[in-house]
Amino acid sequence: MPTEAPETKKLKNAKETPEKVPPADSNPATDQLVHTLSTVANPQSQFLNRELSWLAFNERVLAEARDERNPLLERLKYAAICGSNLDEFFMVRVAGIHRQIAAGVHVPSPDGLLPRETLKLVRDHTHVMLREIERAAQDTLAALRKQGVKFTSVGDLDKKTRAQLHEHYLSEIQPVLTPLIVDPGHPFPYLSNLSLNLGVHLKGRKGEEAEFARVKIPVGILPRVVMIGESLLMLEDVIAAHISELFKGRKVLSTHLFRVTRNTDYEFEEEEAEDLLATIEDGLRRRRFGSAVRLEVIRDTPDELLKYLQDKLNLNPADIFVLEGPLGTSDLMGLPVKRPDLAYPDYQPAIADLDGDEEGGIFETLRAGDVVLHHPYDSFVNVLNFLEEASLDPQVLAIKQTLYRTGDDPRLLGALRTAAENGKQVVAMIELKARFDEQRNISWARKLERAGAHVVYGVPGLKTHAKVTLIVRREESGLRRYVHIGTGNYNAKTARLYTDLSLLSADAELGADVGELFNHLTGYAEAEYAHLLVAPDTARSGFMALLEREAEHACAGKEAWVRLKFNSLTDPGMIEGLYKASQAGVKIEMVLRGVCCLRPGVPGLSENIRVHSLLGRYLEHARVYAFGNDGKAEVYFGSADWMSRNLDRRVEVIAPVLDDRHRQGFMNIMDTEWNDQRGSWELEVTGQYVKFPGDRSAQKQFAAARNPA
Repeated sequence: MPTEAPETKKLKNAKETPEKVPPADSNPATDQLVHTLSTVANPQSQFLNRELSWLAFNERVLAEARDERNPLLERLKYAAICGSNLDEFFMVRVAGIHRQIAAGVHVPSPDGLLPRETLKLVRDHTHVMLREIERAAQDTLAALRKQGVKFTSVGDLDKKTRAQLHEHYLSEIQPVLTPLIVDPGHPFPYLSNLSLNLGVHLKGRKGEEAEFARVKIPVGILPRVVMIGESLLMLEDVIAAHISELFKGRKVLSTHLFRVTRNTDYEFEEEEAEDLLATIEDGLRRRRFGSAVRLEVIRDTPDELLKYLQDKLNLNPADIFVLEGPLGTSDLMGLPVKRPDLAYPDYQPAIADLDGDEEGGIFETLRAGDVVLHHPYDSFVNVLNFLEEASLDPQVLAIKQTLYRTGDDPRLLGALRTAAENGKQVVAMIELKARFDEQRNISWARKLERAGAHVVYGVPGLKTHAKVTLIVRREESGLRRYVHIGTGNYNAKTARLYTDLSLLSADAELGADVGELFNHLTGYAEAEYAHLLVAPDTARSGFMALLEREAEHACAGKEAWVRLKFNSLTDPGMIEGLYKASQAGVKIEMVLRGVCCLRPGVPGLSENIRVHSLLGRYLEHARVYAFGNDGKAEVYFGSADWMSRNLDRRVEVIAPVLDDRHRQGFMNIMDTEWNDQRGSWELEVTGQYVKFPGDRSAQKQFAAARNPA
């Protein structure tokens, strides 16, 4: 059962520590963000504010967009990531706060703030952050122009290029556009989520008042950046420059760009659904019509248009963001520019030789010992090879796999379809509720069903977030189970962008545990696990027991420490467990990428806890949990962050590292990341993150170890 969030406690002895003075050799490009945002919304609380902690994470990403050590095209990508992150933050987190307020919720969050108080803080900080994101994008675009990347405006084109652009507009852009006038016969149009729009003022007919029309900028259908010769132009600028072509016979008075963000945090009523797939599809249609939660406009937008849009979208003035542009920086992720000198050098992951001899292949290799892969430094191709070999091997009888975010790689889908068509029992547990990937997962489910696979849509009330594969093979000694357990999705694209860990194993007890897991998930059979911690059944209690054991060792004067790595720490119960371990004398080190609601360094509460945040070229995504155990260290890894949703409302799998050699390898990863300087920040008791000076990079060390050249 989910644990109740503990009551917010007052900090009697908490003292605000003075701000650190950045070292003389620190990087000026990052120093300006070190102290801009504290995650302490309530100084008397032992918890940091979740929403402010997320915004602080996005500030750290923004620091990478400003860091002159990063190549210019990568800096623009970081600015785009910041914008994309903030889009999702509004669509989900801010939308959730609005929903709480509308429902009359007066229960404070763990840090003691009511929803209205949190919303005010979020609004204040996001107004500043959006301006900082656009400034970073503007500065980077200006620097790119100096390097010969010709971003320009339509008005600056020469006559020849302007004629080429006009031809391109008429043939490739205008046919996609739809001008929508607003009048008594044409109601105000629906503005879709994250849509970029031109508001067009037209001179009224026969002395009437000016009319309003809307033209949607077809981003996604067409590239956001238009390339004519060597010149790069923003799509909205091209359309605005040719807007009279859409309104022939009418006088265009002005055009003004705006962008709308809507609530996408739709709740699916699973328990009442007879057909979950149909329910999800219906929910996706309804999600499109969520209420607006943000309006972004260009600074020259007239007050009357602002008021008009505010009324039509039913928005509070505080949810309107007046910016210089470009709006929607998330669209700047991939420019049509090939300049290797302005980007990170290509990195080719190492492909391990797991084939064994010609007869045994990968299965013979795994019988000789477990294999651990550290992505993206080790290629995900090895995992795909494992599945493809199983799909073709006549001795393989069954393949069972959980699928959360699959991407579009044809090899994974092809392997499962081939296995089913070859008569093997294929079980695909596809999570239809993976946010923003629902439609792709529905498509996969239908394709696998047509191939003859058993498709299961998950456990009602839970998301299946575990990353597990089970292969059953007939061998001379009888049936043998082979497993893959990972921290990342079965997605070849993100496996090149995220850091994750994979275990391939033929261990009999581990295989038996995974077999129990699938029987539990598909048939609701009771499961007993020798090694695995599985949420929501045993993960929380298992982690708590491990923390309590470390506390007992510390009280007895034995070696006691905890080292953790995951994306986010927000669960009040687990934070309380860490506080108790710290008070007992356990030394705790954590590397978290994103949100942290634990407040480290508080005397009498958490002075034995240190928290680093690590960012870099690759998105840190692996989860590792290590415990000292009086000199006999135990190491686990898996798919779960320490968040209430992961421990109580998702199916997660956490596995032990049983091999001594691999256990040491995991600890080496933790050591290397803890000593990182290049992308690391430290969380202070003030709730502020301070950037480490220096260039020592854990990610570069891992990459160099695989490819020394």
